[in-house]
Amino acid sequence: MTAMNRTSLDEVQDSRIDLATILRTLFDHKGLIASIVGICVLLGATYAILATPIFQANAMIQIEPRKVGIEGRTEVSNKPLSVSQATTEIELIKSRAVLGKVVDDLKLYIVQKPKYIPGLGSYMARRFKPEREGALADPMFGLNSYAWGGEKIDIFQLEVPDALLGEKMIMVAGKPGTFTLYDEDRNKLLSGPVGQTVEGSGIKIQVAALNARPGTEFTVARQRTLTTALDFQDRLKIMEAGKDSGIVYLSIQDPDPALAKRILNEVSRLYVRQNVERSSAEAAQRLEFLRSQLPAVRKQLEQSEIALNNFQMGAKSVDLSVETKSVLDQVVKLEGTLSDLKMKRVDVERLYTPEHPNYRALMTQIGQVESQKAALLKKIEALPATQQELLRLNRDMQVTSQTYTLLLDKSQEQDILRAGSIGNVRIIDNADANVEEPVKPMRKIIVLVAALIGLLLAVATVFVRQAFYRGVDNPEVIENLGMPVYASLPYSRLQERLEKAAQSRSASKEPRLLSVSAPTELAIEALRSLRTSLHFAMLEARNNVLMISSPTPGVGKSFVSSNLAVIIAQTGKRVLLIDADMRKGYLHKMFNLTPKHGLSDTLAARLGSKEVINHTEVRNLDFISCGYAAPNPSELLMHDNFNKMISELSPLYDLVIIDTPPILAVTDATLVGRQSGTCLLVTRFGLSTAKEIEACKRRLMHNGILIKGAIFNGVLRKASTADYDCAAYGYDYTTVRK
Repeated sequence: MTAMNRTSLDEVQDSRIDLATILRTLFDHKGLIASIVGICVLLGATYAILATPIFQANAMIQIEPRKVGIEGRTEVSNKPLSVSQATTEIELIKSRAVLGKVVDDLKLYIVQKPKYIPGLGSYMARRFKPEREGALADPMFGLNSYAWGGEKIDIFQLEVPDALLGEKMIMVAGKPGTFTLYDEDRNKLLSGPVGQTVEGSGIKIQVAALNARPGTEFTVARQRTLTTALDFQDRLKIMEAGKDSGIVYLSIQDPDPALAKRILNEVSRLYVRQNVERSSAEAAQRLEFLRSQLPAVRKQLEQSEIALNNFQMGAKSVDLSVETKSVLDQVVKLEGTLSDLKMKRVDVERLYTPEHPNYRALMTQIGQVESQKAALLKKIEALPATQQELLRLNRDMQVTSQTYTLLLDKSQEQDILRAGSIGNVRIIDNADANVEEPVKPMRKIIVLVAALIGLLLAVATVFVRQAFYRGVDNPEVIENLGMPVYASLPYSRLQERLEKAAQSRSASKEPRLLSVSAPTELAIEALRSLRTSLHFAMLEARNNVLMISSPTPGVGKSFVSSNLAVIIAQTGKRVLLIDADMRKGYLHKMFNLTPKHGLSDTLAARLGSKEVINHTEVRNLDFISCGYAAPNPSELLMHDNFNKMISELSPLYDLVIIDTPPILAVTDATLVGRQSGTCLLVTRFGLSTAKEIEACKRRLMHNGILIKGAIFNGVLRKASTADYDCAAYGYDYTTVRK
């Protein structure tokens, strides 16, 4: 396999998603994930408890096929319909003609509610259970202007100028039975007694009832009818039970279940009444048409009677022959049938097209009657002229009389239909609401959704942190930089407790050294392994001076230096520990010493090298503190006095450990490194980055200093780095030591 192919294969492998690594990463942050999920669940549960419950009122109506025409036939059409009749009726229910009337009838344009303290106010008011009618909850924290439970207000009438429409006003309860109204800027508008109409500042108001402590505030507003109707158009939910089922469900949600029921019942009532009025309007139109024809037909009947009488008197013929009378009866009967069919045709033409079978059947029937009538008229032509004229006059009179009678019957029929019209809509179920089980908030679902959102947020937070996380958590990263890792020191919580205890008891003489307080700690056992590795690493060094430094502050460099010096001294070797951080020296605190004299004094030639040595409680371990803060630490380290001091003290000890400032912060470590035979770099798990470590190595190399290796400090046991965790093997050092 060529190098190019190997590179391509590595890129493909690196681009693959390692599910096990993702799961281990999430497991490493289980505390963060649990915290975020817990906070989200807590917020969700808090909202579910404090949120105002919303109740839903439901009603059901039935829409039947419309009855049309004089006969009240069901409306049928041969034209294909794109929408059902219920769809049309649903839009009529939600029309402003219906909802606007509902708003006006129930005075829904008046907004009136108590002022609660934000957050908990409405919840506490709902929890208040009055022991008697009209009882009020005691105010908390002295906040008398807020409502705490039991407050009620009922405004019967509210009229405001156009400038105040939709604007919030503040009503303040006064002495029992009085109130004062202010605008949003707290300008007084009017005041007056409850139960009476009060006018002022262009406002007319009548408060029917007010139960509140003096000083309690209410929010009041007068909305436009159109604005309120449009709002209820959005809140009113209407749906058909099934396609062309004719069953329609209505629902509306509101914090007040009684108000929701009243609104829905009013909507149903007004819609049914509107439907009845539409049906009776059609019957009224037909009745008006019939009554308008009656006078003309009656006049025509009178003229026919007069013409017949005049002809009989002039011709001195008062009767028809039997044969002629028979023909007359048939003609009159056909005329009546034809007149009735023509009236039906008027309604049929409104319902059907000329191609419809019903329309064609009616026209065929009319044609047959007219054919029979034409045949009878031919028979009449064979009669004598006197008989023909007499028959014609009798026919006109009887046909007109029959038409008049038919019009009277139909007008009475339409009058009855108009009076008894019930429309094609029926209320099946009146509005009702379940006051024990609100539809909102859905507490279980809210908590579940909050938990899911928290989980997603936590996972996203983990991956975002990982995306911006540059700290080294794998010793192989350091080794890939050409720097062997001599030891991985696990994080010690006991050392953290020692530090906190020492800070809280500043006068205490107890040492902060973990190697003294807890010699069986895993971190100390790891330092013992470092001691062994260091023994062989320094065999070829030019001197016995060991410099310990770090890329940046806060990686535990002083912890490593001091405890390593202790455990090496415990083997019987003489060890000298020097704190070369003359800016922020810290090692003297580890031994509970005061830096009276130290390195800065001997470098400034104020004291000799041996005069600044402090003997510690640990046998074979001596210590030179940083001394008082020097204004020019780098210049002191560059002076030949430092070289002389090392040359003088090095032969007196088996090992000299020098703790320096961070390499990337100042140049002191570079100056110390020139006098050291061995240099070790302390890095911190999750804090030190590969770029910082590489920068340290490069800076020291430019000055002719070689870093012997690194110490990986503060390693946390993580699932994602279990393969490299010094404690992952499960070896219990405490058991061995005991």
